[in-house]
Amino acid sequence: MNGLLTYSGLTTKIRAMESRFLNDANFREITELETIPQAVNYLKQCPSYEPLFGSADENELHRVQIERMLRQSIYRDFAKLYRFSNVQQRQFLTLYFKRYEVSVIKECLTNLFDNRITLVNLSAFEDFFNQHSNLNLTLMSSSTTVQEFVETMRGTPYYEPFSKLLVMEKPTLFDYEMTLDLYYFKEIWKMKDKLYKGKDLVELTKAYGSKFDMLNLQWIYRSKCYYNMSSADIYALLIPAKYRISNQQITAMVEAENTAALEALIDQTYYAHQYKGFSLENLETMYAAIMKHVLSNASRKAPYSVITIYSYLYHKEHEVNRLIIALECVRYRITPDEAMTHVMKT
Repeated sequence: MNGLLTYSGLTTKIRAMESRFLNDANFREITELETIPQAVNYLKQCPSYEPLFGSADENELHRVQIERMLRQSIYRDFAKLYRFSNVQQRQFLTLYFKRYEVSVIKECLTNLFDNRITLVNLSAFEDFFNQHSNLNLTLMSSSTTVQEFVETMRGTPYYEPFSKLLVMEKPTLFDYEMTLDLYYFKEIWKMKDKLYKGKDLVELTKAYGSKFDMLNLQWIYRSKCYYNMSSADIYALLIPAKYRISNQQITAMVEAENTAALEALIDQTYYAHQYKGFSLENLETMYAAIMKHVLSNASRKAPYSVITIYSYLYHKEHEVNRLIIALECVRYRITPDEAMTHVMKT
């Protein structure tokens, strides 16, 4: 009853917003279009994207602008949920907000390592970002050295993990991004236990636990099969959170002698037993499918809980990623049938 009273209004709001999600038929129609301006014009007719694209000239927008506008639709929805939420619900949204901080930091780092000085455009999210973040976007995006960039992090939670990289001989963009991701994942795993209990905690643990398990499986596979990394280096990349995969299983997979041995071990995991078609070759595709399954089921079973917020934000980001892929297929004139295979894998 408490969950019903607490979440009834927000859940109703989320269900209304979910009704505006694009379906597979919409994506098919987009991939059948011949030009990007036609695709942008299509988005103008969609309630979720009309506020951003409605007044834009589809013939003047270039690729970066379109992708940025699509990302801004995520920020707009987030801000809309935040305004509609109570104090308890805002605790989760504030924690989730770190995901967007991480994205902004990565964008600035990419520009820095590519020797580009480009101010980050947060026009659709700037007010909220300025209110809830300690990051100095102007200094971050105008930094000319890594040391200068790390110094702009001073006073934020990101300074300590980043400062440790400065003692490395030549840390790469990969090193900074992995450090950032690991900090964020550990923070989520730790804070959920402090902020939630009961059904909320159970559902969040299942959702994030499944996510972290699948990411660890992917990183073990890539590290061993593509980068030939040492076991010590692989362990350093893994998220220190376990859900359905034990420490013993992780150790066995990291120490596996070859791909065949790794595949046999992955076939013994909970996910291989639980999900049909789960295999070494399709870990990335199954990651998306499993997260969609876990969050959709949880949202249906516990509609008046924090998982409904997480489910909406995940599916919104998922939709935007699929749209970006669909638009790229239109840009390069990939046949609709082939384009849909790429969209459906995401």
